[in-house]
Amino acid sequence: MRVCGVEIQGSEAVISLLALDKGLFELPECRTRKFLLKDDADQALFKKFQFDFAKLVEDYKIEKVVIKSRPQKGKFAGGAVGFKIEAAIQLIDGLTVEFINGNTIKEQIKRNPIAIDFAVTGLKKFQEAAFTAAYANMTESMYSKD
Repeated sequence: MRVCGVEIQGSEAVISLLALDKGLFELPECRTRKFLLKDDADQALFKKFQFDFAKLVEDYKIEKVVIKSRPQKGKFAGGAVGFKIEAAIQLIDGLTVEFINGNTIKEQIKRNPIAIDFAVTGLKKFQEAAFTAAYANMTESMYSKD
């Protein structure tokens, strides 16, 4: 199974790929770490963002995208561009998209601690939330059958 974790930060979709093969987690190399959708994006830029993300999904054989949820109201609410990013990803034909909230991530990490320190993964610090979203979703899927 290959999952792409996504954290939306303003007008960026920060990503991290995570694969599970024969019970072992792998961090596949990826050509990009984030996608940008400008605040003033017109229809052409929106479609380009969607095409580029869909191409990544196809090229890396991603089976599922897991987006870290953001509140719709309040101090930490997501902005309009972030919701456009979510929509662009969700509307990619044939792609399974799931959302995971911060509490579920914390619960899964507590139940299934990450076996290595994040610093040695080779990922950038800004990718940590996307990585933990993918990891939490995978472990939740693996162990919810028990």
